[in-house]
Amino acid sequence: MARGTLRIYLGAAPGVGKTYAMLNEGHRRAERGSDIVIGFVETHGRCNTASQIGALEVIPRRVVTYRGAELEDMDVDAVLARHPELVLVDELAHTNVPGMRHAKRWQDVDELLAHGIDVISTVNVQHLESLNDVVDKITGVIQRETVPDAFVRSADQVELVDMTPEALRRRLAHGNVYAPDRVDAALANYFRPGNLGALRELALLWVADRVEENLQDYLAGHDITATWETRERVVVALTGAPGGDLLVRRATRIASRRHGEVIGVHISPADGLAARPTGDLERQRALLIELGGTYREVVGDDVAGALATFATAEQATQIVLGASRRSRWEDLVHGSLLSALGRRVQGVDLHVIATAAGAEEPLQLPRLARRSAVPPERERIGFAMCVVGLPTLCWLLVLNHEHLNLSTALLLNLALVIAIAATGGIRPGLVASVLSVGFTNWFLTPPVHTLHINNRDDIVALVIFVAITVVVSVLVDRSARRAREAGRARAEAKALARTSGSIVSSVDPLPDLLDQLRTLFDLDTAMVLDRVESGWTVTSSAGLPAAADPHLGMMRPLDERGEQVLVLVGGDLTGDDHSVLDAFIDQLALGLEARRLRHDAATVDALEQANELRTALLRAVSHDLRTPLASIKASVSGLLEKRVPFSDADRDALLGTIDVAADRLDRVIGNLLDMSRLQAGAMQIDRRPTALEDVVSAALAHLGAPASRVTIDVSETVPLVLTDGALLERAVGNVVSNALAWSPEDRPVRIEAAVVADHVELRVVDRGPGIGRAQRALVFEPFQRLGDRSTDAGAGLGLAIARGFVEATGAKLELDDTPGGGTTITFILPLADVAVA
Repeated sequence: MARGTLRIYLGAAPGVGKTYAMLNEGHRRAERGSDIVIGFVETHGRCNTASQIGALEVIPRRVVTYRGAELEDMDVDAVLARHPELVLVDELAHTNVPGMRHAKRWQDVDELLAHGIDVISTVNVQHLESLNDVVDKITGVIQRETVPDAFVRSADQVELVDMTPEALRRRLAHGNVYAPDRVDAALANYFRPGNLGALRELALLWVADRVEENLQDYLAGHDITATWETRERVVVALTGAPGGDLLVRRATRIASRRHGEVIGVHISPADGLAARPTGDLERQRALLIELGGTYREVVGDDVAGALATFATAEQATQIVLGASRRSRWEDLVHGSLLSALGRRVQGVDLHVIATAAGAEEPLQLPRLARRSAVPPERERIGFAMCVVGLPTLCWLLVLNHEHLNLSTALLLNLALVIAIAATGGIRPGLVASVLSVGFTNWFLTPPVHTLHINNRDDIVALVIFVAITVVVSVLVDRSARRAREAGRARAEAKALARTSGSIVSSVDPLPDLLDQLRTLFDLDTAMVLDRVESGWTVTSSAGLPAAADPHLGMMRPLDERGEQVLVLVGGDLTGDDHSVLDAFIDQLALGLEARRLRHDAATVDALEQANELRTALLRAVSHDLRTPLASIKASVSGLLEKRVPFSDADRDALLGTIDVAADRLDRVIGNLLDMSRLQAGAMQIDRRPTALEDVVSAALAHLGAPASRVTIDVSETVPLVLTDGALLERAVGNVVSNALAWSPEDRPVRIEAAVVADHVELRVVDRGPGIGRAQRALVFEPFQRLGDRSTDAGAGLGLAIARGFVEATGAKLELDDTPGGGTTITFILPLADVAVA
């Protein structure tokens, strides 16, 4: 049985018209004679969508009982039994009711497709699994229902139902998406213009990416290697030579004219040792990224071939190259890159950009002065073998010259020269080659004791001997050089990897970076200095202590203005060390930037917290101060109105209102002042032995709570606690006030105290609705009013102030559930005698 086809209508947000488009397509197919049914459609109460169902056959939904409620979902068995030609299934990312055949609706759709039934479905971009976290950051709403991208990408057709944010907001305002009572909240939250614009861009990019995949599959399936100019892609070849900045800017301008993209590529040698990236190349890469391009590195010995392969893979439409500075003779010998590239790419424009004729050549770092690649110790051993071994071998050959011919002597000398070259490198090898030829010619080649050679064969043998020894010496030296460069490259890679790890993982990476730099180059001190008004100051250092003087050793600037410098004291850096040092300097600059960003982030966090506090304070002032002031104003205005006769009872009621409102205003202002003192750390703490029964009595008296609402079980036998009695009284009052606000009238708040181990626990137990675990971290934060159940709610500071007062006195405040329902807040207070002891 052939698998059915899947068509998906993708939308950027609810209300763009996905379900309407799906139903419209169903009617169109039905008019053409197709067998169409509706497996599941969700109208969300939208009249236009419901009317679009029309005469289409609807499969009855399956009713499932879950936790005492009857829930409806798509009946997959009924659809399979009906086996239509096409089924319409809305909301692809929907989570099915527990007990259904599959957990997700897209799995139901997959089963229908497997049975040869075509399906048309709908989904919003926020439900795609790969975009779930992005949508959360944009909208602040976590999408619990998601569908795998792979399933959506496997659809035969994905059609975007697009709508501008302005049009969607108008549709929402007209009541075509949500009920009127939900419109204002939706417009102010999820359906903000910025949210809708970002979601629309995500949807467009996702669909464009899928179109690109389909195009690549088509080209590969039809063996099409030519470039199709569906989108302008400009590849610029970078070498690090002077003038590369000009190439990057020119390529960017070419791409921007057609709204294309620019890709920079650098071809590295296959062995990885022939050349190092220069500072100019790093600068060109940074400029390319700054201008919005991307950078790639490709490994290959054939530059033209590697560049052509890269351009073909990227579907490049244009390639930008710098003009060659090689002579005509070099082009004839090595070949022209432009000609080779032109033969290998078809349908791609080649731009050759002339760079400035007077551009300076990049500075060359000093090379190693020593020609030999082997260590000095091995070189000395090689020279010792020359001085001792060659004369000894020649003496032995002279003693046995009657039994040996010249060929044997040359072979023995060749073996010794190879051994010397393998041990000491090129210089001992060349010296040994010359000495062995001289000894052989003088002592063993007729006529002996002269430089004259009679036999032409002997001349050829000696020439071949010299050539072989020279070639062997050069090969040994090259092999040793490559081995040393490979070892150095591994060491550099490990060091740079450690520096990168330090930047990512460390709060302050500078000390680690400087210590690695000091260890790698065997320095006495490595330090970073900052220029200040009075001179220089040490920002960070590693190694021996040193004065803040940039002239103590080698100085390298870390920024363009020279305000920060790296100073290296001690050690002797070679040319290769300088290239590694350049990489370390880049890492140090990143470390300094990371340190600055962390400092800025901390500052931003502090400002954000201050801004949140200010916003909450303004909200509290606008509500909690205005309400009692309004009551006072209304009551006073009524009393001052001479034309209105008030009875004594009415006058007393108005004065009582003024008194209650003034008390409430006093509490709000007092709480605000207490919180400001807590945050400023300006509390005056007077800790002394205190009786809990006195504190509780004073707190309840201040609250004026009815005796029927509070049950007290604090015995006089409870030991004294070490605390600030006034602050503890305020804290207990705030906690009890909060408990009274949430407890039912017929369920009194209970206050009890008991000695537990070396402390006293004072518990305030209420029988209210309780506090969920997810909200417990919030109740002690300033300006948090979870529910605002109380009509006399303050600014949401009561519990925050209580915790602040308790912790300021050295005690603790904990929150837990009350068995049977409610909340228990426990004061953990130190015993006076234990604390004093």
